[in-house]
Amino acid sequence: MSITVRPRRSVLYMPGANTRALEKARTLPADALIFDLEDAVAPDAKEAARANVVAAAKSKAYGKREIAIRCNGLSTPWGKADVAAIAKSGADAILVPKVESSADVASIVSLLDASGAPQSMAMWAMMETPKGILRAEEIAGAHKRLQLFVMGTNDLVKDMHARHTPMRLPMVTALGLCMLAARAHGLIILDGVYNDLQDAEGFKEVCRQGLEMGFDGKTLVHPNQVEPCNEIFAPSATELETAGKIVTAFKTAQAEGKGVVTVDGRMIENLHVEQAERALALATAIKELQAT
Repeated sequence: MSITVRPRRSVLYMPGANTRALEKARTLPADALIFDLEDAVAPDAKEAARANVVAAAKSKAYGKREIAIRCNGLSTPWGKADVAAIAKSGADAILVPKVESSADVASIVSLLDASGAPQSMAMWAMMETPKGILRAEEIAGAHKRLQLFVMGTNDLVKDMHARHTPMRLPMVTALGLCMLAARAHGLIILDGVYNDLQDAEGFKEVCRQGLEMGFDGKTLVHPNQVEPCNEIFAPSATELETAGKIVTAFKTAQAEGKGVVTVDGRMIENLHVEQAERALALATAIKELQAT
């Protein structure tokens, strides 16, 4: 079996109005970057920020890093112009805020098509409102352009009148619903941001929680969060050693016509082989990305 995996362990937001930050992003070890035109940009800087991020995406100066651009909502004065500009920017994806229905997906897809976006440009959806969470399955299956969910936990906590807590118990239902919808439709899913830049240990704990829940990676708000996030969301040396044993043992058993496979005293089934192959493929993809 051949598995293709694109690393998305660390996905860093970069403010579109800050040209120095966009330039610095070329050297950061994040797997992917989100050039932001929405929350990180003041209204009087929206037009300039759009020009900045389109120029940055067109420059192709970010190596193999995946580049997404977050537009403003279509209900804002800037949304439609953002989508039209992003469509021809050369970015890998457009990230759309506050997606709440399949109709929202259809509207973005229609605008992308009308603006000449290549079929390779993916749509990413921010899942950050109660209505969006409750329609996660509908949204996940809305269109083939939609390939990834990004959890917008700050907005969701606000709308729920909830609190940010170390274990994120107020978020568990929303995170789980979006995880299930994403996996049911073959989507990638990224965890939300962590706000306290001074709490390094708290950040690591939330990364570990996200990994345990099944997230492919995490969205970040500061470069200092990139390296610990990369480490936690990458397969460990022990995991890779075990994965190699599983794949080798399974191939040997197949060649010898054996139906039962054990590794270190543990019974191995097809599902374990698939998990092992994915871990090995991810490790290979991470090495290739870091080589650029």
